[in-house]
Amino acid sequence: MANTQGPEGNHDPAGSTQMFRAFVDDPQSRQQQQSASARGPRVGLIVGVIAVVAVIAVVAWLALK
Repeated sequence: MANTQGPEGNHDPAGSTQMFRAFVDDPQSRQQQQSASARGPRVGLIVGVIAVVAVIAVVAWLALK
């Protein structure tokens, strides 16, 4: 098996691995991903609660009609 690494041991000639690691380790992008993913379930929960309240209101209206 050939040794494809340079003398430093972690040099990537294309730079893609190093750029990917810099992107993954960027705290600002990680914070943006966490805030975006936190908003998704909250919006779904709000829409679900509104739908349940609407269904209960319709059932109550039909029962009292």
